[in-house]
Amino acid sequence: MPRTHSPRHGSMQFWPRVRAKRQLARVRSWSNTAKEPVLGFIGYKAGMTHVIAIDTRKTSTSKGEEISIPVTVVECPPLKIVGVRLYKKKYLQKQPFKDFLFKTDKSLSRLIRLPKKPHDIKSLDEIPIAELLDVRLLVHTQPSIAGISKKKPELMELALSGSIEEKINFVKNNIDKDIPINNVFKEGEFVDVHAVTKGKGYQGSIKRFGVALKVHKTEKGVRRVGTLGSWSGQGHTLYRVPHPGQMGYHLRTEYNKQIYKISNNPEEVNPKGAFVGYGTVKSTYILLAGSIPGPRKRAIVLSKPIRKHEPHPLPTLIEINKESKQ
Repeated sequence: MPRTHSPRHGSMQFWPRVRAKRQLARVRSWSNTAKEPVLGFIGYKAGMTHVIAIDTRKTSTSKGEEISIPVTVVECPPLKIVGVRLYKKKYLQKQPFKDFLFKTDKSLSRLIRLPKKPHDIKSLDEIPIAELLDVRLLVHTQPSIAGISKKKPELMELALSGSIEEKINFVKNNIDKDIPINNVFKEGEFVDVHAVTKGKGYQGSIKRFGVALKVHKTEKGVRRVGTLGSWSGQGHTLYRVPHPGQMGYHLRTEYNKQIYKISNNPEEVNPKGAFVGYGTVKSTYILLAGSIPGPRKRAIVLSKPIRKHEPHPLPTLIEINKESKQ
């Protein structure tokens, strides 16, 4: 039998493994092909369950049969528009140079210092459009509507599609309206999920990278790395060597998660005894296929997919499991 060989453990795709700067995920790039005006949304992770559905995939061995699919419940109360952020070219880069806050909510005072007098929507007409490179929408969540016991909202900028004039016209026409998730995403659509993973603190190399345990008769301990590298560079260790350090609470993105259901009836999904660690869903919710990063109650950022995915048939949902999760 050949000797098993494993040159290293742990993916080098994410490096360095440090704590995220903030709990609300940052979206580094937005889709350029989406047709909807708003390209993202914010929701709260409630928990997981499973659905009974009929498999509609053409090449599946269980086509036409009932299967069990794990899903994640994300509560998505409507977003409130606060204002806009304008970008222009400065020092050969795109940088924000002006924020306009048209509406202020008392809950925002827990997060930022509010101006004494909000800006007027007509002030956008005084800015020359030729100097602008981008217009982003400033929105905040409404956790008081959701089942989460939280008062401080999340404030974030969302990208808009279209030209500069179309973006400014969208802001003028919708400044007094809330943004429901039905206006951003549809059932069967794929989304990208951005979130900060569950924090696990300072962990050793065994748990952090999956390094195998050493022989029980090892002189200097079993739960440690066998070697830190060659002796050629005394006093220097390569960054590829598994070391103890921070594990979890990292910014991660998962691509192309399909939306199975969007509904305004939370009774369809609330289990007996509510979701563990969250409570009951009270507003609009969505069902995402599979699992997503982050613990319960954490804000999840959904965005239009930046990687084109082939059309995938939506399974026919029969039943959503509502058994107790205790």
